[in-house]
Amino acid sequence: MSPRPRKASDAEIFAATQDVMVRLGPSQWTLADVAGAAGVTASALVQRFGSKRGLMIALARAAAAETPARFAALRAAHRSPLAAVGAYAASMATMGEAPEGLAHHLGYLQLDLSDPELHGHVRAQARATRAAVRDLLAAAIAAGELTADADPAALARAVEVAVAGSLLTWAIHQEGTAARRVRADVDAVLAPWLAGAAGAASATRAGPRRRSGS
Repeated sequence: MSPRPRKASDAEIFAATQDVMVRLGPSQWTLADVAGAAGVTASALVQRFGSKRGLMIALARAAAAETPARFAALRAAHRSPLAAVGAYAASMATMGEAPEGLAHHLGYLQLDLSDPELHGHVRAQARATRAAVRDLLAAAIAAGELTADADPAALARAVEVAVAGSLLTWAIHQEGTAARRVRADVDAVLAPWLAGAAGAASATRAGPRRRSGS
């Protein structure tokens, strides 16, 4: 008598799916690939998620829902709110550990933008991420790490743009590592608003500061 098939949790299946998606582009993998990585059968995935698209939608929904907890863990791991922002940027930079991995991510982004249901979940995750970064920057202002006149909402948008743009330009130029490039670009965005002597020097180099909408 053959043993009963292993039953994996959704979290285990999502982790296996993400591993497969890093290695393979959108058209290169099947449910069988995820099943093999998760140690379950492809038919079990069909029964649970219906299809490859259904699995991707479930993964996107879960990622959006888990964003606040992800940032809460970053905040708990770092006494400094700015260090938590840096840790977030570093986690995003892992997409550029290999050029082909980032190319795969761009392929998935194309799917996310063309599929309304996927796009809804990805947009929810992006909004939750921006709000969490904004809250970290507000905490950095309260802690005296950033100047009191810094606008956390405007800076959160700038950090968002810096991370995404840095990854894309790194993929083209491939100078140094993605992690170093992303961190340098995020630091450049925040430098004019750093409190203390280092912040004043950065502000002098950058010229007069303007608040959002001024």
